[in-house]
Amino acid sequence: MSNKIAFITGASAGIGAACATIFAQEGYNLLLAARRVDRLEVLSKNLTASHGTDIKLLPLDVRNAEEVSFTFGNLPEEWKQVDVLVNNAGLSQGLDPIHEGDIGDWDRMIDTNIKGLLYVTRTVAPLMAARQSGHIINIGSIAGKEVYPNGNVYCATKHAVDALTKAMRIDLLDKGIRVTSIHPGMVETEFSEVRFKGNKERASAVYHNMEPLVAEDIAETVRFIASRPKHVNISDIIIMPTAQATATMVMRNEEG
Repeated sequence: MSNKIAFITGASAGIGAACATIFAQEGYNLLLAARRVDRLEVLSKNLTASHGTDIKLLPLDVRNAEEVSFTFGNLPEEWKQVDVLVNNAGLSQGLDPIHEGDIGDWDRMIDTNIKGLLYVTRTVAPLMAARQSGHIINIGSIAGKEVYPNGNVYCATKHAVDALTKAMRIDLLDKGIRVTSIHPGMVETEFSEVRFKGNKERASAVYHNMEPLVAEDIAETVRFIASRPKHVNISDIIIMPTAQATATMVMRNEEG
């Protein structure tokens, strides 16, 4: 294979699927990981038909360290030479004050947002280090820069992503590996629906009377970051809708 390889977690929808489309347009071969294999198959079929992209699908739960190691370890050697890793898999569960929080929700967020990112990075980064080349792009959140009411554990996990990105950049400095974090504000994907456990009415209210970012906005940012010359690293980006100033300050249009 002559093309570069992008490995995207959480690729079945939202930002992950948009990043897969962007990298396919750029001529990358793709490793697409997610739990919802049916969605990956549809995405793969579309990208192959549109761009002739060579794609391998990885049915993967990033929360399972053994599964991550086994799945990646059993790839053909040429597919292990990842050029760009996009650690996108993540979620928010619930919006409760700390004294009323659901411990199951906490565990899901910590296991996915922190440990999942670590498991995948620990598996992929050694091969990048051996080649003295690679780029790790971690999808964080404005919640990793600010703490907002009832965001407690989710904000803590995204603060951890921010800290780990800085740590990776330090630890991998002599390995020629670029490390970037992107911290979006409000992006209209499945995020809020997952947070509110399928409550579509509550989820849609998050974006009521304002224009949020969409997944493609983040994917275009990823495209720019990954396309810089090798001596250029975009370390940290906060990207917000024009209608959002902070995690909690949003300008909503009045209803006519």
